[in-house]
Amino acid sequence: MMHPKSISPLYTDLYQLTMGQAYFLSGRHEQAACFDYFFRKIPFDGGYVIFAGLGDLLPLVENLRFHEEDLRFLQRSDFHPDYLDYLREFRFKGEITGMQEGEIVFPVAPILRVEGSLLETQLVETLLLNVLNFQSLIATKANRIRHSAGKRALSDFGLRRAQGLGGIMASRAAIIGGFDSTSNVMAARDNDLKAAGTMAHSFIESYDHEKDAFRAYADTFPDDCVLLVDTYNTLKSGLPNAIEIGKELESKGKRLKGVRLDSGDLAYFAKKARAMLNKAGMDYVKIVVSNQLDEHVIKSLLDQKAPIDVFGVGTSMVIGRPDGAIDGVYKLSSSNQMPRLKISENVQKTTLPGKKEVYRYLGDDGCFYADCIVLSGEADPQRMIHPFQKEKSLELKGRPYQKLFVTHMKDGRTVSSPSTPESIREKVGERLMSLPEEHKRFDFPHIYKVGISDSIMGLRDTMVQKLHEYL
Repeated sequence: MMHPKSISPLYTDLYQLTMGQAYFLSGRHEQAACFDYFFRKIPFDGGYVIFAGLGDLLPLVENLRFHEEDLRFLQRSDFHPDYLDYLREFRFKGEITGMQEGEIVFPVAPILRVEGSLLETQLVETLLLNVLNFQSLIATKANRIRHSAGKRALSDFGLRRAQGLGGIMASRAAIIGGFDSTSNVMAARDNDLKAAGTMAHSFIESYDHEKDAFRAYADTFPDDCVLLVDTYNTLKSGLPNAIEIGKELESKGKRLKGVRLDSGDLAYFAKKARAMLNKAGMDYVKIVVSNQLDEHVIKSLLDQKAPIDVFGVGTSMVIGRPDGAIDGVYKLSSSNQMPRLKISENVQKTTLPGKKEVYRYLGDDGCFYADCIVLSGEADPQRMIHPFQKEKSLELKGRPYQKLFVTHMKDGRTVSSPSTPESIREKVGERLMSLPEEHKRFDFPHIYKVGISDSIMGLRDTMVQKLHEYL
C-alpha cells in the first residue's frame, strides 16, 4: 500500500526508465533540462481548473529512492548493471517552480516548471502527471458541485466507487475543491480532515425492527446521530420512527442531528420530511441526501426549493464524471541550455520553447483579466498574442499584474510551506472571488484569455522555421 510520503520509482511508465538508460549510457544523463506541466482542455465544459495535488507530489518526489527490490526487478528486465548502480544512488536534486496549489488555472499556460538533469526530470514525469492530473480533475469537479450547493454542507462519500487507492487522493482533492468532510477515514487521518458518516441499510436490516436499530444507534452516538430513513418506507416508517427516537433523545437532553434520504424523489421526500420534523417541533434536525448526486442534480433539487442541508456526493465526484481525466502533459522546453519544442500539424500541439513563467494581469475592477506566458525573467510585456492565432493580440501596457510562479523545491528539497487541504480550499475561494462571473457560469462560460509574449512568439517562429529547413 502506498505511504502518502513515499513510493517506488517503478510507479512509472517503462519508457521513462529505458530512456534514462539511453541517456546514461550515452553520457547525457547529467545534461541540464527543463520540462513544463500544463493542460490543453478544461473538463466538464467549464471555465477554469483548480490546480491540486502539489502537496502530495512534492514529498513523493523528494523521497524517491530505488530500493534493492526495485533494482532486482530491473535486473531481471535486462537493464545495464552500470545503470542500475547509478539508480541505486539516485535522488531527485532538481528544482520545481510554478503556481501554488489551489490556484485557478487555464489551458496552455505552464502550471509547473521542472528543472534538473535530463535523467531526473524525465524519471518524475509519470508520477507528476498521475498525481496532478487526477487531483486537479477531482478538485475541479468538487468545486462545480460546491458552486451548485451554495453554502450547504458537502460530504465526500466516494471511496467505494473510487479508482482503487486513488480514493485517498480524491478525498483530499474534494476538500480543496470545496467539500467540508469525507467518509474516507484514512484520508481524514493523513490529511487532518473532518470524517463524517451515518449508517448503512444493513445496520437497520440486521435488527428485527427499524425502531430498535435507530434506538441502538442513538444510544451509541447520542451527540452525532443521523438516521437513515428509507430502508423500508420513508414516510410511513422511517421518518415516524426517527421522530420518536428524536423525542427520546430530547428527554435525555440530547438532539437528533439529522435524517438521511438515499433513494426516491429526493425533492419530494425532503419537503415531506421537513414538514413532519417541523410539526414535531424538531426544526433543528438536518436533512441529508445522497444517491448519485452531481452538480446538475443538486442544482435541480435546489431549483425545486428542496429543504436540504447536507449533500453526500460519491461516484460522480470521485471519478470525475463524465470526463474522467484532465489532459495534462509534460513537455520538454529546454535541454543542454538550448530551447526545445515539439511541432505538429495540429498547431495547438506545437509546444512553447524556453524556460517560462506566467504573469496574471488584472482588469480595472481588480479581477483577473488575462494570463500572459513569458520567458523566465522577462520584463512585463506590452501586449500578448494568441498562442495559435497570430492576428489576435491584447494590449497589456500599464496594467497591474501578479507573478504566479514561486519556488516549491530547490536542490531536491521542498522549500515552500506545506498547506492543509482546508487552507488550500480557502485560497480557492479567495481566488475565485477575483475571477469574473462570466468565467464561472454553469453553462457556456466565457473563455479566459491566455496569450504569449512577443519574445516567445518570435522564438517559436524562428525554431519552427529552422526545423522546417532542416527537414
